[in-house]
Amino acid sequence: MADQSQATVAYGVFNETSDHEKRVALTPDIVTRLKKSGVTCLIEKGAGEAALYSDDDYAKAGAKVVDRDGVIAGAQAFGFVGRPDDALIAKLPKGSWVIGMLGSFTDKDYVESLNQHGLVAVAIEKLPRQLSSAQSMDEMTSQNSVMGYKAALVAANEYGAFFPMMTTAAGTIRPAKVLVLGAGIAGLQAIATARRLGAVVTAYDVRPASKNEVLSLGAKFLDLGLDFSKGQGEGGYARALTPEEQAQQQAAVDQKAAGFDVIITTAKVPGRKPPVLLTKAGVDGLKRGAVIVDCAASDLGGNVPGSVPEQTIVTDNGVKIIGAPTLSSEVSTTASNLLARNVADVLTHFIRDGKLSVDLSEELDDKMVVAGRPAQAAADAQADAAKKA
Repeated sequence: MADQSQATVAYGVFNETSDHEKRVALTPDIVTRLKKSGVTCLIEKGAGEAALYSDDDYAKAGAKVVDRDGVIAGAQAFGFVGRPDDALIAKLPKGSWVIGMLGSFTDKDYVESLNQHGLVAVAIEKLPRQLSSAQSMDEMTSQNSVMGYKAALVAANEYGAFFPMMTTAAGTIRPAKVLVLGAGIAGLQAIATARRLGAVVTAYDVRPASKNEVLSLGAKFLDLGLDFSKGQGEGGYARALTPEEQAQQQAAVDQKAAGFDVIITTAKVPGRKPPVLLTKAGVDGLKRGAVIVDCAASDLGGNVPGSVPEQTIVTDNGVKIIGAPTLSSEVSTTASNLLARNVADVLTHFIRDGKLSVDLSEELDDKMVVAGRPAQAAADAQADAAKKA
């Protein structure tokens, strides 16, 4: 976090807790860090309770604990776990900054609403993750790591037998066979956690580089006999497969999946429909009692047909399909610690000479600022481009 000791920025965070959200976008540790950078923090009363942080904890760290109207009136920048709803957007003063996962890839109307209300919006989902300077801001990576860890625990809890091999007086119980589909950040953490729990773990990902990562964790790599050598997408994300590749992959995975007790799928594509990694035929081929944890379940679909966000579905052949897109929220303290650091580092990146500002000549600024882009800076950039042409 950059030293901005002369900064005069006030940073506000609201209580975003809901049925499926226990995280908070500011923790007491980050209050202390931001204070060293000259940033004053305001937090709504009760915002950290679900993440096990009391109002007292924030006050002792130096934050102002106020009601919602007090946050709105006192801050110039606001950090979010998700994004502000329409009612809150209407209340935020013109010129305020909004920082969070804003869904800007697919919801253009929402971005336009932020523009119309005169807000500067910084979309963390558009962070250019390949830049070394962006690593501490990468909310998707930090939260996916927590999600993968929790996915393995959920699977172990729902599976009707032991994960590790156990020798008892009544005989030896074989270890569970776990298949992780998608070996990105979440998948690797799921692999490591399932291994620590004693399961025999196999994994698959379309990115060639993932094989060595899987093997380094002591897991096996599922050989489908297929080559998707161009599996890395822009910005470090896994790309969506072509229809032909999906058909080949699905046929092979469906056939192999029948030999596993637990399947964890983690292939999210930000703002877009997740790729199907196990078809209905594959699900139907699983044994009774098998468990699927679909971390990519969403309103757009999931990695497994039939998965529903926040629900557990039991198929006719006795397979549990758990739609689990918000698992990071279930590890709310750690997830909040990481997320708060990510959002705070995004905030301090935009503090220049003690004030919030946008420099569109910087790649981070150009990529992430989706609303309230300075008109003059944009005009200057166009003028420069015209001169070079």
